[in-house]
Amino acid sequence: MPFYEHLTLFQLAFDLMKNNHYRLIHIKENEKEIWLEKTEKNKTNVIRIQQGGFDWKNHMKRDIANVFQITKGMKKLFAGKNIFIHNIYISAYEPVDDWEQLKKPLQLEETKHPIKMHVYYISAKSKDNELNRLEKSLAIAPFSENTITTEQEADEALSFYQQSFDRLIQSARKKNNVFSYGKPLFTYILIGINILMFMLLEVSGGSTDTSTLLKFGANYNVSIISQNEWWRIIASMFLHIGFLHIAMNMIAIYYLGTIVERIYGAKRFLVIYFLSGIGGGLASFLFPGNISAGASGAIFGLFGALLFFGIIHRKIFFETMGSSVLLIIAINIIFGFSVPNIDMAAHIGGLVTGFISSVIVFLPDKGKKYLQFGASILYLSIVVGMVIVGVEQTKNTGNFYLSQIDELLNNNDYQTVVELATTGLENTSDTENQLRFQRSYANIHLDHIEKAKDDLIKITEDDPSDAKAFHNLALVYYNEGNVNHAKEAIQKAVDIDDSQSNQQLYDLIFDENPPTEK
Repeated sequence: MPFYEHLTLFQLAFDLMKNNHYRLIHIKENEKEIWLEKTEKNKTNVIRIQQGGFDWKNHMKRDIANVFQITKGMKKLFAGKNIFIHNIYISAYEPVDDWEQLKKPLQLEETKHPIKMHVYYISAKSKDNELNRLEKSLAIAPFSENTITTEQEADEALSFYQQSFDRLIQSARKKNNVFSYGKPLFTYILIGINILMFMLLEVSGGSTDTSTLLKFGANYNVSIISQNEWWRIIASMFLHIGFLHIAMNMIAIYYLGTIVERIYGAKRFLVIYFLSGIGGGLASFLFPGNISAGASGAIFGLFGALLFFGIIHRKIFFETMGSSVLLIIAINIIFGFSVPNIDMAAHIGGLVTGFISSVIVFLPDKGKKYLQFGASILYLSIVVGMVIVGVEQTKNTGNFYLSQIDELLNNNDYQTVVELATTGLENTSDTENQLRFQRSYANIHLDHIEKAKDDLIKITEDDPSDAKAFHNLALVYYNEGNVNHAKEAIQKAVDIDDSQSNQQLYDLIFDENPPTEK
């Protein structure tokens, strides 16, 4: 009879795993006890199947209590809050005393969410009824039926189910091994560093303050090129603009980082994270003018790592997370193109370079040197290409001309300022008034008053709210002896900005006689 009990054990376990997608969580070495689990929504079904029964009810009650305690100890491992145990005994004979009351639903009251249990006793006499109870309780299709009439058929059936069950176990172990190569360590360290930097930003002027962000290393093309501050590409990965920004990114790093670090291991994870972060930063570098910060490039690089994993382990990928990963990527891309002020260049750049970085490091215990070498060359080519294009793009922006002009003004090189501002006005239009203002300032020092006045008049016509231009224009008029125009200009300056410098010039022009020409 134990022969048939063993057959029922494997047949039942195989059916639950193969046809109903339960996963194996434990099997005893003697193969007489198997634990399975499946979580749907907020409910976890734990199935314990044991070959062998009890002669007496009290012995069975002690075992039931033990199953309760074992399940309670494993509760943290289950995703669902509501746990239902289906405790199945397979034996030719039932207990000799009255045990039927144990079929009623049992409950462990020691926890906030009580663990509930249904007991099934599959014997030669009760097999059909108990399997029907189990099917209804689990809400599954009927179990496979066997029409075994001979020892040989039973032997063949047992061999089939044992081998099939072993294959399922091997597949499950392979899947588990794939997700357990490394333990999340650097994921938590990176989250800690990001939070620490955010706190430093907040106490140093605010994470949304531009000057504070620039001071701590935000990605800004002009500073990178003019000051040779390429370290900003990496530093900006640890800076975030506002609480919502860091909260969303840290949640993403937590969920994606723990998965990727488990799959690839700590060293590969770090390489992927930083190479994709650099790739995302350089993709943002292609579009000069904006100040950017955040770990989004590295986060999308982790998406790229999961996509590469999906190519290598396609079946496991789609059985576990594939559809969700693809959906989240699609939603983020659509959302990024739809909402302003999102650095989509960094997102796409991180995704692409994250995928390539994953090919470079490859998955543990795999690796194809020719692919890894090719990916390395491709990554370097992309990086160099983005640097070259980004530098050229930046050199044609008004902000880059202005940064050079600031340096020249510090050195009192006014003639070069005029020449550079003129070149900037010919090549760009994004900072036209600022360039005209700097040129007018330099021309005043060069005593080219008419040229300075022309620039200042053009600025005030284009932007009637520019108080500085009205201030300097009033000063030019005043020094020329044109008091009426000077009064008109300084009045507008004071109306726009009642600053101390504007008020002082106002008092000078309205209260004193203008200088006389010699």
